Amino acid sequence: MPIRYLIKQLLLPPGILLLLLLLAWWFRRSRPRLAGVCFAVGFGGLWIMSLPIAVEWGARAIETEPLLPQSQWTTLAQRADAIVVLGSGREREDPTWGMDIPTGVALERMRFAARLSKDSGLPILTSGGLHYGQPPSEAAIMADSLQSDFGATVRWKEEASRTTWENATMTAALLQPTGIKRVVLVTQAWHMPRARWSFEKAGFTVIPAPVGFLGVDNARPFKGWLPESKAVWQSGQLLNEAAGLLAYPLFYRSL
Repeated sequence: MPIRYLIKQLLLPPGILLLLLLLAWWFRRSRPRLAGVCFAVGFGGLWIMSLPIAVEWGARAIETEPLLPQSQWTTLAQRADAIVVLGSGREREDPTWGMDIPTGVALERMRFAARLSKDSGLPILTSGGLHYGQPPSEAAIMADSLQSDFGATVRWKEEASRTTWENATMTAALLQPTGIKRVVLVTQAWHMPRARWSFEKAGFTVIPAPVGFLGVDNARPFKGWLPESKAVWQSGQLLNEAAGLLAYPLFYRSL
């Protein structure tokens, strides 16, 4: 896991862009033209990643699943048997709560899942394994928070998955033997295309319930053309999804 994490962080932006800047400095005397190219790509890439307008445009290309209309929330039980909410990491030993808690992204998903469960009466499954091998699982952390913070009871916890593909296949191992093959899937809008593909490959009929759309008006001064630190993180998420959308059909096409 540490080696895979290291490789991923170095090959995807902003890691690869920082490496290019390092190469630009390294070759500044011996190969100045190569250094110039490395600097231009590295600096330019980081600049683009920092622009809210770039996040907005990139998200519009990735967020292809539409929102779930409120008019359908109360009737979901006619089309699905369970709500599946995917984990998104955790905050380790948060000093306010004195324990591990869900990330802000996970809380956004959990809030929506709790509301859908309340309106539809559908049971909830949380999915997410050990974060870097350390207990408790993401699924358990989310289940506790859903109960204590949102008053929603979780019926199932899938606590072993480490990837979106494993979210799907391990959830299938839990639910499909009980006859559940229709699920409402809750995750970020930018993550939904890959998540839906994985769950459909695992044998589910999926009703997408995306949250956290980034492909909307960024509402920033100067229309988002000034750099912003938050945009770097958001751009990184979108680039990771773009890589995943390309890689998953190659890695899992025969499954």
